[in-house]
Amino acid sequence: MIYKVPLVLTPQPEGGFTVTSPLLPELITEGDTIEEALENVQDALEATIEMYQDLAWELPRNVQISDTASPVWLEALISTR
Repeated sequence: MIYKVPLVLTPQPEGGFTVTSPLLPELITEGDTIEEALENVQDALEATIEMYQDLAWELPRNVQISDTASPVWLEALISTR
């Protein structure tokens, strides 16, 4: 299954980034770099989905993308060196 989840990366005063989602407030992770923080999102999303299933909560509408044959709007952070 593919999920489309908005993410907010917040820089921390001590360094690193915290990642949250306004659509899934239970999704919280962090990383020392943007790349690491984004890598940690997959585990955080899997844990959040599992929690929703355990509690019999429905995921917000339009989070799941079941039609992978259609275009999907995606915004990404891309770092160049």
